[in-house]
Amino acid sequence: MARVLLLATGDMIAYSSGPGRPGLASGADLLRTVPARMRTMEVVAEDVMAEPSWDLSPSAMLALARRVRSAILDEDFDGVVVTHGIDTMEDTAYLTDLLAGPAARRGAIVLTGAVRPLGHPSADGPGNLASSLAAAADPALRGVGAVVCLGDELHAARWVTLVDAAGVPAFSSAPFSPVGRVVEGRVEPLGAPPPRPPDPRGEPESHVALIKTYPDIEPALLTAVVDAGARGIVLEGTGEANVPVTLFTTITELSDWDIPVVVASRCHTSGLPLDALPFGMGLAAKAGAIGARGLAPVKARAAVMVALGAGGRDAVRDWFGGL
Repeated sequence: MARVLLLATGDMIAYSSGPGRPGLASGADLLRTVPARMRTMEVVAEDVMAEPSWDLSPSAMLALARRVRSAILDEDFDGVVVTHGIDTMEDTAYLTDLLAGPAARRGAIVLTGAVRPLGHPSADGPGNLASSLAAAADPALRGVGAVVCLGDELHAARWVTLVDAAGVPAFSSAPFSPVGRVVEGRVEPLGAPPPRPPDPRGEPESHVALIKTYPDIEPALLTAVVDAGARGIVLEGTGEANVPVTLFTTITELSDWDIPVVVASRCHTSGLPLDALPFGMGLAAKAGAIGARGLAPVKARAAVMVALGAGGRDAVRDWFGGL
């Protein structure tokens, strides 16, 4: 029988607004919402103190990621399920994926949550939890890496995006497909997962800034976050990771200071390195910027955090080259 660890962080999936028992359900309480006939595995519930998802700190995300990795590598769990608020679930999912290393090859990692609270007539949390537990116990997810499971769909952490904060389905992998779905308690693969990222090296850096660019953006915004302690910057650009030319001089200066500047895009991109893009695109590469290789801005921020564990700007460039 598979052994699965349930890490319960509270948030919407555990919130009961109905009469009688308002407040947050514990991990053990959540397990009782899943019929025993649907739990064909041994489940150990563990409550984790965490801020609300919309205000979850990088240190809390990193702690969750480390706990997932140790549960699989050190305690021989076959899988881990993390209940999490949907606001920043994709952030924590990808950071967990990046830090998993060999744990992703040995066990399943599933994050789940809910759009509606437990007291709602159409509460989706119990069903999402039941599917997530089944997925975490299924050997088919070994090697896939962290996934997000809502509505029986399994989305790869690298591709998943919250697209509807109030509706179902809440998440999408578009333009990619989900990597699988849960059907009658088993994982049914739907497509190849993304390639595994490089294994982490060293301790991640939690202080990485994410700045959305716009025409006439003040370059001083970049130096201000560095002055405040940021060890790296992700710029959210447009199109194929384009940023205003007014930032180029500052990007060059920060590169000389060993501060990596990674350029992502607010839309889906080809994933090519900046300096491999057609003429007239990716010009920030000439100023020293590093391309996000198709990652969404929040995912690029998580990647920079992990990449900085191996060193400074050159280490980050090498690490992103392996994505």
